[in-house]
Amino acid sequence: MPMKDPPHPGEVIRELCIEPAGLTVTAAAEVLGVSRKALSELLNGHSGISPEMAVRLSKAFGGSIESWLTQQMQYDLAKVSRRAAGIEVKRYEPV
Repeated sequence: MPMKDPPHPGEVIRELCIEPAGLTVTAAAEVLGVSRKALSELLNGHSGISPEMAVRLSKAFGGSIESWLTQQMQYDLAKVSRRAAGIEVKRYEPV
């Protein structure tokens, strides 16, 4: 069952990977092979986990690539579900 209001994956990465390892954002970015800015944007909720980042997170901190992407998908789905009623679409009816 999906979470109604899951945390942004950046929060999870910060709390479960970076802080317990005693890494700074700069050091974690170096471990992941990304820029400090790219990691900072993810950790602060300004970007999401891309498939490439999921590979990097899996290699650096464990967990499957799919589990990292699933966290992002669950977050995105929860976010869009909150505004789904306001999304107007015409039902397609085949002729």
